[in-house]
Formats: sequence, structure tokens, C-alpha cells
Amino acid sequence: MPDRMSTSLAQVVGASEYGAASLDRGLAHLAEQAAWCAPESCGATVTAVADGADDPATAATHPDLSTLVTAQLETGEGPIPAALDSGREAAADDLLYDRRWPGFRARALDVGVRSSATLVFSRDALTVTVSVYGFRPGPLPQEAHEATEMLGDLALTNFVRDRRYRQALAEVDQLDTALRRRPIVDQACGIAMYVLGCDAEEAFDLLRRHSQRTNRKLADLAEIVVRTRGHGLEGELRKLRHTPPTDAPTPSARPTGA
Repeated sequence: MPDRMSTSLAQVVGASEYGAASLDRGLAHLAEQAAWCAPESCGATVTAVADGADDPATAATHPDLSTLVTAQLETGEGPIPAALDSGREAAADDLLYDRRWPGFRARALDVGVRSSATLVFSRDALTVTVSVYGFRPGPLPQEAHEATEMLGDLALTNFVRDRRYRQALAEVDQLDTALRRRPIVDQACGIAMYVLGCDAEEAFDLLRRHSQRTNRKLADLAEIVVRTRGHGLEGELRKLRHTPPTDAPTPSARPTGA
């Protein structure tokens, strides 16, 4: 279990680097901080579950506690699954007498854990749990409880901000790629207009339909058109020009007797 030293909550929060850290590193940092803020504890664990993710990310201050987390997530039994399901804190003041989670209880007592408190934080499709464990029975002290709540809320806020930032970077990169590829699409449309004698709107529509039929990205098709000056595609494009689009509305049937 972690060594102890005198560390104030202000020092712990001031030392956090959630915004710059990856989620895994941030979770490990949060688990360490939660343990420091509960001096009577024997360690802490953290989980993060994002909507759509198959497996949660986890961190623990000790291998025995990591095993406890894994067992809970695999069996769906224990304070962590209970907190995730209910969205509320799940605590066991004395596992020697608590009968709610027999599997978790047996594993916890086997490694000397007598008590635990799991706090849950959820925002923007991301749910984080912070669990603090004790060798002795009894609830998590009020001061440690308040510190853990502050840490969990701060960590979740920064995790969400970091994820939004990464998503924004990905969108900017996609937009940049699209803008850089736009000129090549315009050139390909110009070649199609010259070869087929059509306007820009029809040329773009023909290239788009051909890319769909060949399961090829429009930008990749445009590069081929520009590189070959359209040679080899004239026949296919002319055929498409006289073929109704698959998504075009079908003419309504003539009424009987008309």
C-alpha cells in the first residue's frame, strides 16, 4: 500500500495535470490523490466508463486493489457496479458483516480490506468512479469524503475538457484535409465538363455517383481523373449520365382507366 506523507488538499489539487495527461495517466494520478486525501485508507481505485466503450479504463494504487476492481467489473457484483448502475455512492462500512456482495466481500476480506466507499461522477457520456478502501471498519471520514468529492469532480471536468479538445482537433484535421482536397475535385469536375459537355453541377453529380458505385472516395477518384485527364472513364461517365440515380424518385403509376 502507498507510503504516507503530510499533504494538504490544496497541494494535491495544485499538483494535478489532468488537462495535459492522457486518460490512463490521469486516472492513475487521481487514484494516488484520492489515497493521499484519505490518510486512514489502504489505497484507492478509479474507473472511467465512456458511452459506447466496451471496457472501462481502470487504475489502482496497489495490485490487490486492481484485482478487486477487475473481479467487480467481470461479475457485475460489488460497490463499483452498484454505483455505476444507480449513479449514487455505494459504501460498505464493515465487510465482515455486509452481505450485499458475497463475491466481492470474500475477495476483499482475503486481502485485508474491511471497508470501502465508492463515489460516482458522470458528465457528457463519461462516468468516473473513485473508490477508497480501508483496513479498518467504519465509514470514510467526512473530511476525506469531501476531498474525494472535490477531486473526482475536478478530474471529471478536466477529462471531459480534454476529450472535447481532442475531438475538436480531429474535426479541424478532417476539415483541413477536405479543404486541401477540394481543388483536386474541382479540377476533376472541370475535366468531366470538358469531356461530357455538361455543366459543373452535373459533372460533380456524375463523379459522386461513380465513386459510390465503385466504393471509392470522391477525392481518390478525382485524383485519378486529373492524373489520366479522364481517359478510361469517359464511357462509364457517359453511361451514368443516361442512368437514373438509384436515389431518384420513381414515377408514380398511371391511374387505372386514365
